[in-house]
Amino acid sequence: MKYQQIVYEIDTGVLTITLDRPDRLNAFTARMGDELRDAFDRADADDDVRAVVVTGRGRGFCAGADLAGRGDTFDYGEPSDGRIHRDGGGLVSLRIFESLKPVIAAINGPAVGVGITMTLPMDIRLASTDARMGFVFARRGLVPEAASSWFLPRLVGISRAAEWIFSGRVFPAAEALDAGLVRSLHPPGELPAAARALALELAEHSSAVSVALSRQLLWRMLGADHPMEAHKLDSRAIHALGRSADAREGVQSFLEKRPADFPGRVSTDLPYFFPWWDERHFH
Repeated sequence: MKYQQIVYEIDTGVLTITLDRPDRLNAFTARMGDELRDAFDRADADDDVRAVVVTGRGRGFCAGADLAGRGDTFDYGEPSDGRIHRDGGGLVSLRIFESLKPVIAAINGPAVGVGITMTLPMDIRLASTDARMGFVFARRGLVPEAASSWFLPRLVGISRAAEWIFSGRVFPAAEALDAGLVRSLHPPGELPAAARALALELAEHSSAVSVALSRQLLWRMLGADHPMEAHKLDSRAIHALGRSADAREGVQSFLEKRPADFPGRVSTDLPYFFPWWDERHFH
């Protein structure tokens, strides 16, 4: 796909995806959603990508859905084939949730509506001190989308999520930091370097296969009803990875007091039971 509304750049194992509609504060469109999903498909298939940073061009991260349609912006009509309408922001969030690479949001400016909900399935969020955020749906006659009713309470707790959703107010980055929605705040000029430094830390010192598997274990165990579910998967993963070249290299590099050089590749070396949530792979 040729990108028109995002920029896709790889440098030293870090993919930076930049929302690129600065004249509209990077407002979200169906085209942008398609491009983001394609970008994450490309990233998962590329073993040279070890971590992903998502940010925005200009003074905004993403101002939410593009309201060019004015009052009819969210009137999608009745599907001609009778199927239920699929929320575009939700399709992006679900694709990010499936990512095999760690994902960092560098929220460089206003992030409201889908501009903030799309960051919830990202693993770590950093923000500019100038950023402002808002789950503004109730003020637009809507409900939270992009699967945020699942993600947000798990990140900040039900009470804080309810306050933000019910009020629809826009709040400063400092409040997001206090609630644990973002990991750290940075002066605007320092945010890109901070996000890249964190991405490099994730990329340079760990096994890509271990990270891919661990990412899915962490996210998917949020819905497990007992720690035994985690224990069963941990046991399968430890058994499979314990015999891998990465595990041997991890131990040997530690004993030899040198940086590890992990040979495993996400494209070919994930364990036999992955993805375990797909019954076609369960055995």
